[in-house]
Amino acid sequence: MNRRWPPRARWGLLGHVLIRLGLVSEADVAEALVEQLGIPVVPATAFPQEPLDVPGLSGEYLVAHGVLPLAAEAGVLVAALVEPQNHFLLKALKLATGMQVEPRLALESELRAALERLYVQKEEADDTGEMLDGALGSDSEFVEHLKDLATEAPVIRLVNQIISRVIDLRASDIHIEPYEDGVHVRYRVDGVLHRTEVAEAALAAAITSRIKLLAHLNIAERRLPQDGRIKTRVKGHEIDLRVSTLPTVHGESVVMRVLDRASIRLELEDMGFSSDTLERFRSLIDRPHGILLVTGPTGSGKTTTLYAALAKLDSTSSKIITVEDPVEYQLAGVNQVQVHAQIGMSFAYALRSILRQDPDVIMIGEMRDTETAQIAVQSSLTGHLVLSTLHTNTAAGAIVRLEDMGVERYLITSTVNGVLSQRLLRTLCTSCKIETELTDEALARTGLGRFMAPGRRTVYSAVGCPYCKHNGYLGRTSIHELFVMNDEAHKAILAGADATTLHNVAREGGMLTLYEDGLRKVAAGVTSLEEVLRVTQDQGNA
Repeated sequence: MNRRWPPRARWGLLGHVLIRLGLVSEADVAEALVEQLGIPVVPATAFPQEPLDVPGLSGEYLVAHGVLPLAAEAGVLVAALVEPQNHFLLKALKLATGMQVEPRLALESELRAALERLYVQKEEADDTGEMLDGALGSDSEFVEHLKDLATEAPVIRLVNQIISRVIDLRASDIHIEPYEDGVHVRYRVDGVLHRTEVAEAALAAAITSRIKLLAHLNIAERRLPQDGRIKTRVKGHEIDLRVSTLPTVHGESVVMRVLDRASIRLELEDMGFSSDTLERFRSLIDRPHGILLVTGPTGSGKTTTLYAALAKLDSTSSKIITVEDPVEYQLAGVNQVQVHAQIGMSFAYALRSILRQDPDVIMIGEMRDTETAQIAVQSSLTGHLVLSTLHTNTAAGAIVRLEDMGVERYLITSTVNGVLSQRLLRTLCTSCKIETELTDEALARTGLGRFMAPGRRTVYSAVGCPYCKHNGYLGRTSIHELFVMNDEAHKAILAGADATTLHNVAREGGMLTLYEDGLRKVAAGVTSLEEVLRVTQDQGNA
């Protein structure tokens, strides 16, 4: 049901503007309207407990326009409205119902709650019951029990509240974890998990069933992991939720990854690249053929970087095809293919068909197996530019990973143009960050001295304020290390060098490590030294 509350035009009314600015209360505006229009105010206690069926008026229309029918007798419709002075709405109600309309004034907050209870949640509950009946049948007591759990209004309201908080918190993931003492809800904000409310342990099955239902999963299957997707609208944002369930000792753990279409950045210049790294990376994108890899752990922004790289290419003169699992964001002018492992549509299977589509650029969501890697190598040898991701900790480690996947060394040196490794780190809140002076010993020990201006000793540290919700950080940026294949790297790879040796060869060729790129951002006041150490401690600070 596609609803919008409240209608856009209403926000221009003086009373609503004053309320939003906090200058007056809803009661003050209502009192003024009563005096101006001579229409009585209806308290929330007078609202009906069950929705009133009025021919010609759908629940969707009532919710969208803020109309609550109170009584319909003798050709007269008595209705509570937020805008009883809206003559166009009154005329529309009269035409739709064939009744005379007697408007009553109601406070917006109270009317919204009543419409939510009577029309939105009731319809969702009805839809839930129908889906359960159709998918699982209504004979078994177990199914009836799940139906009761998932259709209770408090459960629907709780799940809606959990999902709606992602916009206010700017969260990237929602973790719902059942334990003996209750259901813990945590949100990942700027890469760090924050614990919020704890629901009663008895609600674990109800919450899980509601989420699985929204994601079109089998709510009766609680022994196996499942994956699904929820498309919804939260506070004006179109978001997708990638849902993953995992059976645990105390119930099913649910993780929902948030994909906010409005927040994606597809400009390389806005993604934290240092100018020298960006220049070299763009030169790799502009090459007509070869393989360009982006590496890093899950959630490090690899796919977003590839999307931004594709956005730089001319899709009008080049055929660009992607193979993804799943397709996270749709790109204009790009042919995007969704992997479906259940029907045999794997990365390798899709790639074999893609090559017959005469592409110029191929983006592979992830190189997961030997067959996919070998097809990617063959594609690059036949004149295609191939972009893909790998799960490795360093840029040099991607070369060794390709060897482990069965790609011959001479093919690696012939096809791989470069490897970009990246991490996401939190940026300091500009409202509360403070200067901290470091000693000469600290500058030398951390390696920060080489990136600081002569004589400068101060960096910035996190504090915390209401603006950043007392985290000290607000937003994230990227740090990178870019391994470019050159003659020295060719020789090292053909000689069988390991990842450490390749890493050192790349550094001798001018590559800055993730840690060093992070230090540059510390020197620039973008982030703190503690944050860089937290994100890059697995790199040995080398």
